[in-house]
Amino acid sequence: MPRPDHTRALHAALLTAARGLPVIPLSRTKLPAIRSPHRDEPRTSDCRGACGRPGHGVYDASTDPARIRALFAAAPWATGYGIACGRAPHHLIGLDLDVKHGADGVAALTALAAAHGFAVPDTVTVLTPSGGRHLWLTAPTQVPNSAGRLAPGIDVRGEGGYVVGPGSRTVAGRYLLAPGTAGHPLAPAPSELLLLAAPPPPVAPPRDASAPRHPAEKRAAALVRFVLDSHEGERNGRLFWAACRAYDAGLGEALAPALVTAAVHTGLSEREAAATVASAARPRTSPHP
Repeated sequence: MPRPDHTRALHAALLTAARGLPVIPLSRTKLPAIRSPHRDEPRTSDCRGACGRPGHGVYDASTDPARIRALFAAAPWATGYGIACGRAPHHLIGLDLDVKHGADGVAALTALAAAHGFAVPDTVTVLTPSGGRHLWLTAPTQVPNSAGRLAPGIDVRGEGGYVVGPGSRTVAGRYLLAPGTAGHPLAPAPSELLLLAAPPPPVAPPRDASAPRHPAEKRAAALVRFVLDSHEGERNGRLFWAACRAYDAGLGEALAPALVTAAVHTGLSEREAAATVASAARPRTSPHP
């Protein structure tokens, strides 16, 4: 017999999907409830669902009621659901405003809006168990995931990420719609906020096409490209390998920011990417393979 938390999560997920927002079941730890079907394979898989089996995280997300019911049936332990960000038609962005560990994301967003001249729009708002909130916004462009880059206490869930949906129960407690916001349409993200969350890539200065490219420059570009070509399940490993090679070649300090930026564009959080690059800078007893 289904557990009440599982039934409530499925019902809430179906209501959210009816708004055109694709969903997946989550465990009480806020992680995708269905484990990867490739977890026992000897090599890391970059499959995003082409195999036809569930267990590909956010790539399983769907708005189809039959598909959602099947996913929840495959995970009877699921007590929540995640909403995939960056997907058509809404291209959802989730602003995660934390109020813990000394940070106040709500106050930080208010200060950011005042400093950059935009208003925080009225939109669907979800109250989190820790006292924070999630704001749901839409965007016409791809926005990367980031953690604390806009300001301490503000995380952005964008392309390849997901937010925990209202009606979910986790080990920390329940996620609930803020009173009076359930009927709000999804508000477009202010353009000023989009520029902060997804700054345009730096434009390289023009170069003489006939001039030979320095070997170090070619090496740096190849390492950045190696990170940008990462897929889910291999992003951290490829980033660490590239960072190790950069430090081995004496390029680590100069190339670290570009590697972190590249990793963020593949879906890693800025905090996680920076930590991975920093770990590569530490002395290693043996070369990384």
